[in-house]
Amino acid sequence: MIRKATIKDIRDIHRLLQEYGQKGELLPRPLSVLYDHLRDFSVYVEPETDRVVGCCALQFCWDDLAEIRSLAVHPDHVRKRIGSQLTQEALSEAASYAVKKVFALTYQPGFFEKFGFKEIDKSQLPLKIWSDCIVCVKFPDCDEIAMMKEMD
Repeated sequence: MIRKATIKDIRDIHRLLQEYGQKGELLPRPLSVLYDHLRDFSVYVEPETDRVVGCCALQFCWDDLAEIRSLAVHPDHVRKRIGSQLTQEALSEAASYAVKKVFALTYQPGFFEKFGFKEIDKSQLPLKIWSDCIVCVKFPDCDEIAMMKEMD
């Protein structure tokens, strides 16, 4: 079941992002930032236990641009289409706001290609999105791949 995140979900989201952040597979987020961006998050909750096993954020960058970020699924639940469902939910939300383009910075370009994203050069993204990059451990040597989807 997918729903918008609530305050009680923040620590579970933080644990998920930390796990993948320690592996270098995504940018970990401090708890304070997660609280600041709570409304950006949707979560996938295990119906039997009400436990958060997946998360994804849609962050608006400009009037016509949004980013899918912090997409993570608990390792015990990978390959169950949870990530796909969360991505589709984020794209539907972007469409409901009439966003024209959605991008992602990722190490899994093949995953995003299934949703119509195409690889782009990072220089095509507006400077505004790079504010998070300054605090990244990989800055300025980012090795993520920029992907963009033109919305219908």
